[in-house]
Amino acid sequence: MPSLDLTRRHAVAALAGSALLSMLPSRALAQQQQQPALPSLIKLVVGYSAGGPVDGAARLLAPALSQELGTQVIVDNRPGAGGSLGGNAVAKAPPDGAMLFLGASPTITINPNVQRNMPFDPMKDLTPIAPLVDYTNVLVVNKDLPVRNVAELLAYAKAKPGKLFYGSAGVGASNHLSGALLEKMTGAQLTHVPYKGSAPALADVMAGTVPMMFDIIATSRPFIQSGRLRALAVTSRQRNRMLPDVPTMIESGVPDYDVGGWFGLYGPARMDPALVARINAAAHRMLAREDIASRLREQGYDVWSGGAELLATKGQSDRKLWATASKGIEAE
Repeated sequence: MPSLDLTRRHAVAALAGSALLSMLPSRALAQQQQQPALPSLIKLVVGYSAGGPVDGAARLLAPALSQELGTQVIVDNRPGAGGSLGGNAVAKAPPDGAMLFLGASPTITINPNVQRNMPFDPMKDLTPIAPLVDYTNVLVVNKDLPVRNVAELLAYAKAKPGKLFYGSAGVGASNHLSGALLEKMTGAQLTHVPYKGSAPALADVMAGTVPMMFDIIATSRPFIQSGRLRALAVTSRQRNRMLPDVPTMIESGVPDYDVGGWFGLYGPARMDPALVARINAAAHRMLAREDIASRLREQGYDVWSGGAELLATKGQSDRKLWATASKGIEAE
């Protein structure tokens, strides 16, 4: 028969255990309450028109980000000025997370070098939150243009100086500078036609209004496969897995031609670091999901996941790179 002291000790231990268990829900609740609050609705701003590559990525990622954050995320298109109008709207918004920016690399790294009156400074007026994807462009031409490769395209351009037009998402966009770089490297005289986004430019290439453009593989690939566009070369140093039969620009006789881009998630300046960390963690979980990663790969993107500091560092280094490459190009 147990002693009275042992029985008392068991009783005290049981009471202490019960007290500890009763504290656990309140502690968990307190930890949840310590997390920064999220708005009931988040607008994911896209600085380009609906139907383009940035918009397409946003419409894939917004529902997944909504699931990971536990709050509604909707896409808000604000096209114009190579993404700067959308970026400026976010830069001017309260730093509460209600408005975020899906920033394409040209808006962050090229526009500050080419736009004379850019309304905000991405390095000062935005908070880097999370890297998302990176990508490669592909040079596409209208199916009726009488060229089959880059060498034939350059010969055609040199025979008609200034009369071969190429479209882009706007002055300073990565597909604009892809064309400008081709001119500088080869001496071909091309004429740039800027649009408010890649979607209308691509539509005009297929219609024959402009004969060529550089575009993200994600949006051009279906039209390449259907025969409505002809792919001449990809802009990366290696061939792209989504278009394995398409040579690189380097293979096509343009040495050292290597151009790509990326998308990142940004908020207004002065965001609470805890809020940044919460959204970054949600973005990281989202990109780790195979359903999201596989759909991104199908569209020609590569998942680019990491901390906010990775996005900040990449933005700063690429801005310096494009300062040299974009010399002599200026947007109003």
